[in-house]
This record gives sequence, C-alpha cells and structure tokens, in this order.
Amino acid sequence: MSTIALIVAAGSSVRFGGAVPKTYAMLGGQPVLSHSLQTLGAHPAIDAVRVVIQEDHRQLYAQTLTDRRASPKILEPVLGGGERQESVRLGLESIAPLSPQTVIIHDAARPLLTSTLIERVLAPVQTENSGVSGAIAALPVSDTVKRSTTETTSAGQPLIAKTVDRRNLWRAQTPQAFDFRAIVAAHQMAVNDVHTDDAAIAEASGLDVALVPGEMENLKITNAEDLARAEMFLSAQRGDIRVGNGFDTHRFESGDHVTLCGVSIPHDKGLQGHSDADAALHAVTDALLSAIGAGDIGLHFPPTDERWRDEPSETFVAYAAERLREMNGIISNIDVTIICESPKIAPHRENMKNRLAAMTGVDPTRVSVKGTTTERLGFTGRGEGISALATATIRLPYSHSNLADTPRGHQLK
Repeated sequence: MSTIALIVAAGSSVRFGGAVPKTYAMLGGQPVLSHSLQTLGAHPAIDAVRVVIQEDHRQLYAQTLTDRRASPKILEPVLGGGERQESVRLGLESIAPLSPQTVIIHDAARPLLTSTLIERVLAPVQTENSGVSGAIAALPVSDTVKRSTTETTSAGQPLIAKTVDRRNLWRAQTPQAFDFRAIVAAHQMAVNDVHTDDAAIAEASGLDVALVPGEMENLKITNAEDLARAEMFLSAQRGDIRVGNGFDTHRFESGDHVTLCGVSIPHDKGLQGHSDADAALHAVTDALLSAIGAGDIGLHFPPTDERWRDEPSETFVAYAAERLREMNGIISNIDVTIICESPKIAPHRENMKNRLAAMTGVDPTRVSVKGTTTERLGFTGRGEGISALATATIRLPYSHSNLADTPRGHQLK
C-alpha cells in the first residue's frame, strides 16, 4: 500500500467531560470520529485507514462502524498507549507489515478536515526531490504573543515577562504526513523522550518538515465549547435546507404480521406488495429522494424488477440515505405518520424509531414515528390497508454536485 492514514483516537478526554469521550460525542448527527473516518476513507490517495483506540472504547468504536458510511478501507483497530506519542508509535508499528511509502497521521479530535487539506500535506512528501520527509498543516500566529513570568499579582494573574516576536511562528494542526520509514525510525528513537506532536519527533531526529496552510475550521475539540463551535462550522457548511415528502399505501392480504419501519408486528392480516410492503419505509424512501431531487422509489427500484421481490425495505431507505451522503448532506429530521385502524402503533413506536434511526445513521432524537386513524373513514378506516406519510428535512452544502439524476439501485445487488 502506498499511503495509509492513522487516526489517533486513544485519548482519555479528561478535559472534555460528558457522558462519552469526545471522540464518540455526537457532531452533526454522527460521532466525532465518523467525520475523519469518512473523509480519509473516501479520499482516492489513501489506500487504508487504521484507528488507534483505547481498550475501554471497543464497544463505542464498534457502534461507530455500524454506520453504513464506514469505508471498506478501514482496517481493524489497534490499541494505543498511555500517552499520544506511544499510541502513534504503536499505530505505526502495526501498519509496518503493509509497507506503506507514506503515512498521514490525524487526531480524531479534529473532525472537520477536508480533502483539500489532505492533498496539501501529502504533496510535499510525495513529490520527487522535494527535500522533505514530512509536511504538516499549520496556521501562522496572527495575535500578539506574550511570555509570562513565574510571578503573579495579588489576585493570582500572571505578569508579562516579554512580548514574543510572532514572525515565523505557526500553530500546528493535523493531519501530518511523513515518509513512513523515516517517521517510524524517528518515533522509535524518541521512545524515552516527550514530544507534543509527530513533527517535533521528526525534527528531533533531523528530518526536514514542511509547513503547508492549515484551515481555521480544522479546529481541535478539547471541551464542550469546542464541540459547539464545530457544530456551528458544520451547520454553516450545510446551509441549503430542504424538505421532502413521501406517501405510500398497501392493502391487506392474508397473513399473520405486518412490517412497519422494519419492525415485524403480529396481526391477523399481512400487507400486499412486491417487496416486504413496508409502507412506512417506502414513504421515508420517497421523502429522502424527494429532498435531493432524485425522483421516487419506483424509479430506482421498479416493482417490475424481480430482484426486489420480498426485499427488506431497509435496503431502499439505506440507498436513499447513501445518495444524500454522496452529496455531503445530512439528515436533520425524519417524521413518519402511519395511518391505520389496526394494528396499534403506540406499543411499537420506540422500536420503530430506533430501527429507522439505525438504518439512516442518525441519532434517535432526530426521528419521530406516530400513528393515527381516519375515524373509520375511507380506505384505512374500513380496515382495507395501511397508509404512511413521511417528511424528511435535510441539509446540503450550497456547493454540492447533483448526483441525483441517475438511478443506481442495481449496484446494491
């Protein structure tokens, strides 16, 4: 493999607080770690991705990878050490058998890296005769910098010792890219030293490392305030808010259960349909496709196509959600109303909500499922079948490319 990305996610998140470590806190409807995994895993210049995790975080990591957005490039995780420097070294040694030429090291706590930034740090390392063994993303220091004394005022404030010349000062970020063999050797030489980033380890071993322009949005999440700022950046990037609607109806036939939102519910009848006749998920599929201007479920999964006979409707919802993600969009909310006299929806509502959240890759708080009747009026009121209405609210970047013009459901089989 030519280039492998190493994501460092083994920190304890002591300063972050919260119910879960910052790496697994929710950002834009998905764990912080998912953002780096998606960006690095989707980049054509990267052949594989390995994540360094804590032993105690195995379950959280596994839950992150259940997301359908997880790239097939992702290797099995490796356990880190007590400090970041040790975690990186262990990660590097774990990929040594794959013999990469280049490694790109990134902190999971910086979720908003871009493909452009990845290309920027890789270019000097992969350019022949560049004269450098590494490159890091960095921002020039624009504020006036002060050095303090060890003395303080009576109120405990530090005193200024001197003003530091800010020329040639930079704030280091990740990603940081290196010639693989050079950085592994540097890490192994520095095993008894303490450094704050991989570029410092490279410097200590005499390697030349280039500085390339970083990005303001590529902030590091240390505390809850940083997470809120990252959420604002993400929201600003996806300011194109759209709403799509979907509606579906299926009549009853002989059977012993109905399937709604992927949940099998015992009933004295079944639902008639080419697939599993899940009216709720068919409505959700249409709502998502409508929001991105991609037609309807019949365009992508024709009922005349035998491939979709008895197909679980989760396939259709997952497909529509994936089309949205290909446009770098996210789901803000899904609302489903199931219209029928029976079966009763309320006892199954939470299960339906959680199933729909899992198949679309969003937090359950962004999903609503409810049931209603037509007071025994009309098709559903007479007990002839079930209808469902769905509304999906999504966010897209204004600069997205339109990927919605060609049906591609055949790729799922």
